[in-house]
Amino acid sequence: MRTLKRKMAVVAAAVVAAGVSAVTYQASAAEGPSLQPPAGLTIIGQFVVGNGTQTYTCSGGKFTGSSTPEAELYDGANRSIHHFGGPSWQSTSDGSLITAAPVANSPVPGAIPELLLEVKTRTGTGFLSRVTHIQRMNTFGGVAPSAACTDGQKSSVPYNANYIFWGN
Repeated sequence: MRTLKRKMAVVAAAVVAAGVSAVTYQASAAEGPSLQPPAGLTIIGQFVVGNGTQTYTCSGGKFTGSSTPEAELYDGANRSIHHFGGPSWQSTSDGSLITAAPVANSPVPGAIPELLLEVKTRTGTGFLSRVTHIQRMNTFGGVAPSAACTDGQKSSVPYNANYIFWGN
């Protein structure tokens, strides 16, 4: 099953790679201008979630507020990135690490929102060291449970998305 998920992730990454310009960003009609990275940036990498969750903590009897991601991202070139709380992204091959904060979002019915994030910190000189912006696109799942809960209880909800890393 895990091999099937990885194969599906690689195929999805190839589809994303074919659909996005490898030189500069071109907004599509379906994508609001708020999710566009700054002009002049180029795509550094395109990844798809191979296995991911958004974890929510119950407060006031509800799963509300921000979630904590935990995901492995894959591209078609055998590179992978570990995505985790912060939010943070770390290259599994060279250890480069970035954290980012959302600067724009677009709601998606039944899924977590699509995002444009701006890098705030970086460590290392590897693959992620040139990244300035990240798009989270084509989201699926990951929405907080609507059931009542006990304060402090955690719930991890599966999600999927494409991540596009932009930089100079």
